Amino acid sequence: MAHLSGTDLSQLLLLPEAVDDYVELDNPVRFIEAFVNGLDLKAAGFVRVDAKDTGWPGFDPADLLKLYTYGYLNRVRSSRRLETECHRNIEVIWLLRHLKPDFRTIAAFRRINRSTFRSVFREYNHEHCHE
Repeated sequence: MAHLSGTDLSQLLLLPEAVDDYVELDNPVRFIEAFVNGLDLKAAGFVRVDAKDTGWPGFDPADLLKLYTYGYLNRVRSSRRLETECHRNIEVIWLLRHLKPDFRTIAAFRRINRSTFRSVFREYNHEHCHE
């Protein structure tokens, strides 16, 4: 069974042509997207990278890492605040492809993968500074 997946970023909506139209090409969330998509999460030490064969599909750890990285850059540390951003912030809506994890899911991801964040953020800072 696969992970939950968000909607297509180019899907048309009622008001804008597409959510992608609201996120500029030089917006930092596009770098976050490219950076996380380029990581080997299993090699980095993240758990639950492979989807389970049974049960309800969970969120892809890459999507939760994108959200946590966004929060790190924008000084949004609280899981409840990150959940709120998923509902109202167009950058986060774009980044997560309309996925809306609840605060418990965000907090559990942080707790389970806490030891791997330091190395990922160190690599992010290295990539971002040398871009």
